[in-house]
Amino acid sequence: MSLRVLTAIFLGLLPALAGAAEPLSPDQLLQRIRSERAAEVSAMAVREQAFVAERGERARLLATAKAALQVQEAEAARLKAEFDRLEAELATQEKLLAQRAGHLGELFGVVRQSAGDVAGQWQDSLLNAQYPQRLQRLKALAESRSLPSAEDLEGYWLLLLEDLAASGRIEQVRLPVVAADGSRSEQPVLRVGSFSAFAETAFLRYDADAGELLAPPRQPGGLGLVADYLDGEQALAPLPVDPSRGTLLAQLQRQPTLWDRLQQGGLVGWLIVALGAGGLLLALWRLLYLGRVGRGVSAQIRQLGSPRDDNPLGRVIGVLGPKPQLADLETLELKLDEAILQETPPLEKGQGLLKLLAAVAPLLGLLGTVTGMIVTFQAITQGGGGDSRLMADGISQALVTTVLGLVVAIPLLFLHSLLASRSKGLIQLLEQQSAGLIALHLSGAPRRD
Repeated sequence: MSLRVLTAIFLGLLPALAGAAEPLSPDQLLQRIRSERAAEVSAMAVREQAFVAERGERARLLATAKAALQVQEAEAARLKAEFDRLEAELATQEKLLAQRAGHLGELFGVVRQSAGDVAGQWQDSLLNAQYPQRLQRLKALAESRSLPSAEDLEGYWLLLLEDLAASGRIEQVRLPVVAADGSRSEQPVLRVGSFSAFAETAFLRYDADAGELLAPPRQPGGLGLVADYLDGEQALAPLPVDPSRGTLLAQLQRQPTLWDRLQQGGLVGWLIVALGAGGLLLALWRLLYLGRVGRGVSAQIRQLGSPRDDNPLGRVIGVLGPKPQLADLETLELKLDEAILQETPPLEKGQGLLKLLAAVAPLLGLLGTVTGMIVTFQAITQGGGGDSRLMADGISQALVTTVLGLVVAIPLLFLHSLLASRSKGLIQLLEQQSAGLIALHLSGAPRRD
């Protein structure tokens, strides 16, 4: 027995020895040590047997694991060999595929590019309203990443033929239509190829974004021809066609009306319009007045012997009296000149104001131009010059007010000239008749008209 074992046994017995009430004799102590040693040896033997048994089990498990490892290594070697074989076969098949495919790759590229180009051309086509699925088929073929099959190529060819045939037909079909007020309903639509479409009461325009037929609020003329075509039975009949395929109809919607132009002029524009309306009413009133005066003077010329007070010539003749004093010729002439001078202001009334309005209208137009340019420069300063919409209001006001000023001033100038010539003609007639009266009374001879 080794010293280490004895020391362990001794240390284990120390608690027992310390707790003993009575000290043991050497024989008793030796006997106890031997018995405990026997128990320890027995326990050690049991533990050794268990360890040996467990060691055998471990060895068996190790052998089983090694056998499994060998099986897995053999399987891995087999799989690697299979992978190498399949990889070599894949390379062979890819080479064979490339040889057999030939120019199919180039053909696929051409077909895909062609389908994309056709889809772009058909994006705004009127036929999409009747055949809404054809764009999806084209886009699917253009975005495909696999080789097209024979069915795909045949479908693409038939799609092109269908478009060609539909572009040459005039047919009436029922399609959903969005009216100008936003209501949607299905209506009979007359389609003229891929150019124009007509409802019962409106030209139709295809909206590519919404994919619907729209009835614009502003309609051109020519719907009567459509009604005649639908009611008639002739093979040939005139029909309005938009060669731009809806572009002209869309431009018509963006063309501003007269009311829009007036609103673009702003406050200055409305002021010019008000001055023009006032000047026009003034000119019409003066023309009617001078026309009535001219008719009264003409009637008075035919009856010089009986002057009346309802016309300037009658009032001028009335100044002479029934028996004028011819001795004082200068006094008689002065009376007639005074009477003509009294009749002149009513005949020339309003002409100065009309001339003033004709001169002020272009100046107001220039004022609107200046204010419009100020608005434009402010928009450029605030938002930059990249967006033309920011400058549209100012430029519209600048141009519209100038046009309004000229449109108002030019007719007012003509009307002022007309009024001036009419009044001047009447005044000259009064002077002529007064001079004739003086000559008549001086000569004592009957007057010849």
